Amino acid sequence: MNKTEILIICTHDEILKTIVRLIDSNPDLHGTGVRTLEEALTVFKSASFQLVLIGAGLKDEEELELVEGITRLAPQVPIVHHFGGGSGLLFTEIYQSLGK
Repeated sequence: MNKTEILIICTHDEILKTIVRLIDSNPDLHGTGVRTLEEALTVFKSASFQLVLIGAGLKDEEELELVEGITRLAPQVPIVHHFGGGSGLLFTEIYQSLGK
């Protein structure tokens, strides 16, 4: 069974590590974490992701550029904004966005 690939961007190192760890604890999901807008766009272009999760730390203009870039490259890929609230909320946001 293929895992759902999720690109996570968050500039706060410890928060990013926590989100990746939580996602990777689910046997159906795999998270790839990045810390910058540039890294996010480069990694997104080089792999196949089913969802992009935006965490805390990007400037408003960076977030807008990221959303526009992802939408231009793959309009079918959902983009989720996650700014905390625990693992239950994280997984609810992911599964709702994936239509599961």
